Amino acid sequence: MDRITLRGVRAYGRHGWEAAERDRPQPFAIDIDAEIDLRAAQLSDDLSDTLDYAGLHRRIVAIVASTSYALLERLASDILDAVFGDHRVARAVVTIAKPEILDDATPSVTLDRVNPSYEGR
Repeated sequence: MDRITLRGVRAYGRHGWEAAERDRPQPFAIDIDAEIDLRAAQLSDDLSDTLDYAGLHRRIVAIVASTSYALLERLASDILDAVFGDHRVARAVVTIAKPEILDDATPSVTLDRVNPSYEGR
């Protein structure tokens, strides 16, 4: 299976277990790997035959900015739903990191899921 990768998405949102983490926007770093059959795009050279990563980037930034969750797991689930909005995506891995929350460490959460509505089944 082929893969489209989107690394280093920087988005600002109000997510965290502590109430103070939701008082003001903080940065989140997001990486996405989407497994998708790219043979049609390879032959057609047409954007409609692939996953539009610019559009996906916009949706991710909007999700992070417009929601507020206590847990990164919940935020990652919303992002997976956005990736799985394209039924050609077979599987996706989403990693969300909070680079400014701990002094010398960057916590992150990774969800790795199969798309339940994948049309290639």
